[in-house]
Amino acid sequence: MDRKNVEHRRVSEGTAVETMAGIHRTTLCYDAQVMLCHFVFDKGSAIPLHNHAAVQTGYVIRGSVRFSKKDGTSFIAGAGTGYIFDSEEHHAAEALEESELVECFAPMRPEYGDA
Repeated sequence: MDRKNVEHRRVSEGTAVETMAGIHRTTLCYDAQVMLCHFVFDKGSAIPLHNHAAVQTGYVIRGSVRFSKKDGTSFIAGAGTGYIFDSEEHHAAEALEESELVECFAPMRPEYGDA
């Protein structure tokens, strides 16, 4: 099977890309089915309401992030919290403090394949 992929990488070996003001993503590993990314959010940085084909699961390593949904509900994910958003589910994020997260996307997000 001919495909672009990255089989393993430490955060320190990847390239941090500022995806939005104050939000840095490092793509760690991926193939066509799944992708793992590391994120660092500056306090107050935000991702507006959006959706994508990939199911998104995540884990907050440190800090806290408020996630909001299209229906107006929200929740705060602090250190040690896992979460999931279904395919095409609208969601937004706001860092309540400097935060570090790991997120998995299935299938992989081609726009994050800049590893």
